[in-house]
Amino acid sequence: MNQLRKSFLLILIIMLTGCGIGSNGGLPFFNPPSQLPSPVAQITPAPDAQAAITAYLEALKNDDFTSMYAMLSKASKEAITEEEFTKRYKDALDNMSAASLEYEVLSSLVTPFSAESAFRVTYHTSLVGDIQREILMRLTNENGDWKVQWEDGLILPELAGGNQLAMDYSVPARGNIYDREGLPLVAQTDAFAFGIIPGQIFLDTEGTLVGELSRLCGFTAEGIRAEIASAGPDWYLGMCEGTREEASRLVALNPSGLVINSYNSRYYYGSGLASQVTGYTLSISPEQLDEYRRLGYRGDERVGQAGIEKAAEDYLAGKHGGKLYVVDPAGQIVTIIAESNPEPADSIYLTLNKNLQFYTEQVLQEFRGAVVVLERDTGRVLAMASSPGFDPNLFEATNPNNSILPDLLNDTRQPLVNRAAQGQYPLGSVFKIITFSAALESGLYEKNTEYDCQYEFKELPDRIMYDWTYDHCQDAVRRGEFCDDSSELPSGLLTLQEGLMRSCNPLFWHIGLDLYNFDRQTDIAKMARAFGLGSSTGMEQVAEDSGQILDPAGPVEATNQAIGQGDVLVTPLQVARFIAAVGNGGTIYRPQVIEKIQPVEGDPITTFKPEAQGTLPLRSENLAILQESLRWVVTGSGSKRGTAQFALRGLHVPVAGKTGTAESGSGEPHAWFAGYTMNQGNSGLPDIAIAVIVENIGEGSDYAAPIFQRVVDVYNSGTPQGLLWFESTYGVLDTPTPLGGIPRPTDKPARE
Repeated sequence: MNQLRKSFLLILIIMLTGCGIGSNGGLPFFNPPSQLPSPVAQITPAPDAQAAITAYLEALKNDDFTSMYAMLSKASKEAITEEEFTKRYKDALDNMSAASLEYEVLSSLVTPFSAESAFRVTYHTSLVGDIQREILMRLTNENGDWKVQWEDGLILPELAGGNQLAMDYSVPARGNIYDREGLPLVAQTDAFAFGIIPGQIFLDTEGTLVGELSRLCGFTAEGIRAEIASAGPDWYLGMCEGTREEASRLVALNPSGLVINSYNSRYYYGSGLASQVTGYTLSISPEQLDEYRRLGYRGDERVGQAGIEKAAEDYLAGKHGGKLYVVDPAGQIVTIIAESNPEPADSIYLTLNKNLQFYTEQVLQEFRGAVVVLERDTGRVLAMASSPGFDPNLFEATNPNNSILPDLLNDTRQPLVNRAAQGQYPLGSVFKIITFSAALESGLYEKNTEYDCQYEFKELPDRIMYDWTYDHCQDAVRRGEFCDDSSELPSGLLTLQEGLMRSCNPLFWHIGLDLYNFDRQTDIAKMARAFGLGSSTGMEQVAEDSGQILDPAGPVEATNQAIGQGDVLVTPLQVARFIAAVGNGGTIYRPQVIEKIQPVEGDPITTFKPEAQGTLPLRSENLAILQESLRWVVTGSGSKRGTAQFALRGLHVPVAGKTGTAESGSGEPHAWFAGYTMNQGNSGLPDIAIAVIVENIGEGSDYAAPIFQRVVDVYNSGTPQGLLWFESTYGVLDTPTPLGGIPRPTDKPARE
């Protein structure tokens, strides 16, 4: 056994010796390196602290408090909830009226587990100027992300320890709104609410009560009596509001049943004359509070919500002043950070003529529709009426008549919509002005190009279309009369100019189809856009819609477009603007409603200046042809009668224009008239352009043209020059329809 062990040991020694020495001179087969490798130190880099700081401050800049809170350290989140954190920032930013902020990271000291960074923040405030501070932010590394160690001093150093900001506001009185002559439309003053308690009315004074309130409030006597009859004896029926002088007059008359309550408020004269232009104010809503606090408002003010009240808010509100305090948790003042003095509000003078506005609203008040009156050669808005209108005084909570505000808000007639600038309607035959222009400019038509205007239009393969004279004839037949009047017989052979004068539908359908077939499919649409249709007028101070002008998709659409039907939608403001351009020689002016903005002292901040936006794309000779044709609409030509000739026969001022009757899709058609005066040389007054629409009533020559005449009369004479055929008194419809119905050019015998 021992011998075996010795033998095994000897063999092992020989084997080891053989592996260590080879034939290469005794060098080992595996030569180890002469030096050991240098050790490698693995260092985990700290995250980018400046990126974290920048992200936090960017979130602050954008009021993204949710993202800011997500960047807080665990300990900070345990110390303050997200709701409290958000409120802390919002309160501070609101109280200092921070409109915006800027920041700059100044320096950083970073270790693997913590960081400190200095940054400069500048709060641009609306009230007290810039507030700039240098602040130190501390961060901690949590699982590879930098988290902010939050404390109050990160808003402002003065807020450390739970201090807060408080602003003591100085609020100037709101500015007034006047017409162009300085007559008040809106002012802060003592106002008086008028109402009725039916059970207190004595029979012997009822007529006085109803008559005075009808005159003052613009209601019909019949309407007031109906409201009294349907009310309980103890009900309070709010009527309208008035001035101290108007209240004194009613008190002197002492009609029984009248209730008068005074209140101090922003008062809208005339129960809201030009209310669609002036707009109205409301208290700042909870949803608006943060926005207005940042603008320097205290939060309990009333601010503009529509019209001039909204568009000119910065001028009408004045500049608030204030002192920004730091207060401790007990509410004691610690220090004043900054302060500023208030600046008085400016007053707004509108381009409106108050007298013209009153009578324009009056003539329209029992219809639905709109009237726009522009100074033809400048774009000044002299009157803008929308019916039904509304009384902005009802929005005042201290007004006893505020109780009827829900009736206004729930009125299905939408009185808050400014039909003059926001109402979008088919234009009907007034659009033929544009088709006429496109025809002349195409080179395919001349002023003497002739067309035989009969009842029927058969140029489309699948339908027959009828002229308006055919409809008149059918009406006459239903009345048992002959079709022997110019409004009931086909117009016959007409030149292009006479076709516009007679408003021949078949001629303009033919033009639309003709241009379409001659590869001029978009000529009319392009002309309409060049006249300013299909886009807003740029008025700015009053909200407006753009209407619609589309390229025709086919021959049917082309024929409909040619007479202002189909997809055509326009606003009365757009129509007034382009008819003014036709009358003034082709210049399209931007409609403007502000005459000047006047501070308490010194020169106006801004004054009205005409602003040309472009020119009509008509050669001078074609514009002259168009102007002559529109004059014929009112005067006739030879033996042929213009469509407005009878309606405007009593007007002694030279005018030109175009009637329109637009199918509305339901009910009666809309009545249009658009025209302008040519009288400055005689009267010395600037010429005006007028667009009138009356919704769902009938023909333009029957309703819109007489309203046009009323506006021209008032502009030139100051008062109406006689009742219109549909009035019983000024502004009151004769109900039922006056004996004989709508006036016609001739008295005709009954059909046998």
